[in-house]
Order: sequence, then C-alpha cells, then structure tokens
Amino acid sequence: MAKSKANPNFKVVADNRRARYDYAIEDDIECGIVLLGSEVKSLREGKANIAESYATIDNGELWLVNSYLPAYQQAKTFPHEERRRRKLLVSRRDLAKLWQKIGREGMTLVPLKLYFNEKGRAKLKLGVAKGKKNVDKRETEKKRDWQRQKARLMRDRG
Repeated sequence: MAKSKANPNFKVVADNRRARYDYAIEDDIECGIVLLGSEVKSLREGKANIAESYATIDNGELWLVNSYLPAYQQAKTFPHEERRRRKLLVSRRDLAKLWQKIGREGMTLVPLKLYFNEKGRAKLKLGVAKGKKNVDKRETEKKRDWQRQKARLMRDRG
C-alpha cells in the first residue's frame, strides 16, 4: 500500500477568512511565534481565534495583539493569559521591509493563518494589507458570484 503524501504534522489551527474580504492583501510573510507550553497544547486542540487580532512593530520587535488562545484545561496550576501580546519571530531584514511597507498610508499587518508547519512548529502567516472600501467589497462579491455562475454553466454544458 502506498504512503500518503500528506504530512501529519501540518495542521491549520486558525484561519482569518474575513481578512481577505475586508483588506486587499499586497504581500504576505511567514513568521514564528513565541508560545508557552500550555498555549501550544491549546493550539494542538485547534481552539484559537485570530479574527480580531493584528500585528504591530514596537521597539524594533514584531508583536501579535489581541489573538485568543483559550486556556488549556490540564494546565490548572500555571495557566496562560488568553489575550496576551505574543512576540513574532522574523529576521531583521524582513522586519525592516515590513516597517517600510506599513509606513505608507493605510497599510497594516493582518494575520491570515495560524498553523503548524511540516516540522511541527507553530507559524503565523501575516499579510501586508490595505483596507477596502465598500465599493471594493461589492466588486469582490460580484466577481465571486460570476465565477460561481460560470462554473455552473460549464458543469451543466460540459
């Protein structure tokens, strides 16, 4: 029997689907995240939320603000704070590029996806984004609806 190519360590924990609707993502970057032991256990259970969070650069360091990692039930003696600031790990060169990009007007750092990579390490995908106006959001919905209709037509005729 052939082995499956899917890596058992790769697992998406939290996905910020709303970010692609509210923001125009120009660029993205993968970065590590500093976690406590109970936070990693909580992530392994898949109970995280990054929908309301954002990233900021403070004193030359990259931070994830307002992300929610629920308390791990078996870690009762040393629990972690659920909404604390978490440090993100990027190289100095990448940090300088991010600082330069968000220095432009209207640009922000939005977390897109929180996952465990192939090596089993927690990673966060950040997007350099610009907020969309309501007109842009409607245009995105029109394009998405047209793609669905086109797929239906092709499926019915083909």
